[in-house]
Amino acid sequence: MDTKAFKRSLQQSENYHRKGFGHQEEVAGVLKSEYESSLIQQIRENNYTLERGDVTIRLAEAFGFCWGVERAVAMAYETRQHFPTERIWITNEIIHNPSVNHRLREMQVEFIPVEQGNKDFSGVGMGDVVILPAFGASVQEMQLLSEKKCTIVDTTCPWVSKVWNTVEKHKKKSYTSIIHGKYNHEETIATSSFADKYLIVLNMAQAEYVANYILNGGNREEFLVKFSRACSQGFDPDVDLVHIGIANQTTMLKSETEQIGKLFEHTMMKKYGPDRLNEHFQSFNTICDATQERQDAMFQLVDEKLDLMVVIGGYNSSNTTHLQEIAIERKIPSYHIDCAERIGPGNRIEHKILHGDLEVVENWLPAGKIVVGITSGASTPDKVVEDAIEKIFQLKAAVAV
Repeated sequence: MDTKAFKRSLQQSENYHRKGFGHQEEVAGVLKSEYESSLIQQIRENNYTLERGDVTIRLAEAFGFCWGVERAVAMAYETRQHFPTERIWITNEIIHNPSVNHRLREMQVEFIPVEQGNKDFSGVGMGDVVILPAFGASVQEMQLLSEKKCTIVDTTCPWVSKVWNTVEKHKKKSYTSIIHGKYNHEETIATSSFADKYLIVLNMAQAEYVANYILNGGNREEFLVKFSRACSQGFDPDVDLVHIGIANQTTMLKSETEQIGKLFEHTMMKKYGPDRLNEHFQSFNTICDATQERQDAMFQLVDEKLDLMVVIGGYNSSNTTHLQEIAIERKIPSYHIDCAERIGPGNRIEHKILHGDLEVVENWLPAGKIVVGITSGASTPDKVVEDAIEKIFQLKAAVAV
């Protein structure tokens, strides 16, 4: 399938919308009342610090909603306003935040059901309105919706689209796209759908395994088993790793994406020589600015003296998880919550262990004066952050009494 030609044709269709419907001002007022916070603005203006009682809050200098998320949520709200009576679907969560997705359900936006790991589009009728989320949708999904004559509202983040364009460049030269990401994340699923040949590596350890195979060969069957769910159909490591290009899921840890890119650049240089590198390797910068800014701000925050760290964001949010990783690496007691309701009652918190399950911790707030670092993922509204901070203040005051 010529994915580039299909996308161009889709974008020229009268059923395709990517720029909203002219209700920006009305929607902006609604979003401000539902998601913004005067307390968070106050903390920003006070050098990202707030002290109350025994608690000092230190807020990361970049956190929360990014431009791409704001745009996607605003377009979803605009869509409901523009089509007040039509049936509206969304192919996945608009963003990885439970409160925002719950609000869309209250607005009668229906989510495509998932049966045994596969989306079921059978309920989508001819001409229904369908929103593509900030993470994008696969080419196959877009083709299906186009055939159903659906009105498509595309909120895909431009940074994700930039990665798709990179993968198209790889395909044009018959290069295999090596994608740093999670094979089952909707963004990576969408990105890989634009590729001809692809291999998805989760981390540096997997990348090193692939680099070693490129240089020294190895057990082909073992390789295919290891990446059985993370490669294109018919993938042959002995053939498809001769020419490679680097791409990434935009929410991965910036430093690791860069390390993986350098690893494969050096690998191909060693294998084929510096003078032939450009015949075998391609790399473009597709690291999302917002993801990078939030990670840089987190590194800056954990350099301070913190007693503990609270990271706020959806449990399936990749960029939030990577913020949590930064705190864990610095040995700072750190708690990942998706909403303020995880805090209390009593001096307890229910949080998600890094790459693990939910656990309840009792007496998580130490006695006496404490400094609490706070950050949130790119899909987390300021209002959710405010609610969590207020819960910490209330809980600490009660513990002191």
